[in-house]
Amino acid sequence: QMLLVESGGGSVLPGGSLKLSCVVSGHTYTSYFLGWFRQQPGKEREGVVAVTTGDGGAVFADSLKGRFNVSQDNKNKIYLHLNDLKSEDTAMYYCAADPPGSKRTARLLHAGEYRYWGQGTQVTVSS
Repeated sequence: QMLLVESGGGSVLPGGSLKLSCVVSGHTYTSYFLGWFRQQPGKEREGVVAVTTGDGGAVFADSLKGRFNVSQDNKNKIYLHLNDLKSEDTAMYYCAADPPGSKRTARLLHAGEYRYWGQGTQVTVSS
């Protein structure tokens, strides 16, 4: 069982920044897969970035590379840095985790690859 809690969402003006946090607990893995996803009303969940927590390797969605970044304090606290936010970034942001194992890089940003999910944190970008 892996428990995830997101925080840090809020309302910001276009061009602003936010730092989302994901705290993971309830496990003893030294490395696992951690993904950040977002979902807008009526749309499918979209992968933002996937991290292998052991070595910090990250795979970003091409459309978001450059504006968004990821960091971690330790293997159980992972941050998503949202910069130069646009109205189209408005969404519920989720972090998700899956135990270590073999995953194809091409699948890392697919929601179906992750068994454990947080409750989400809302990001609203509006003037």
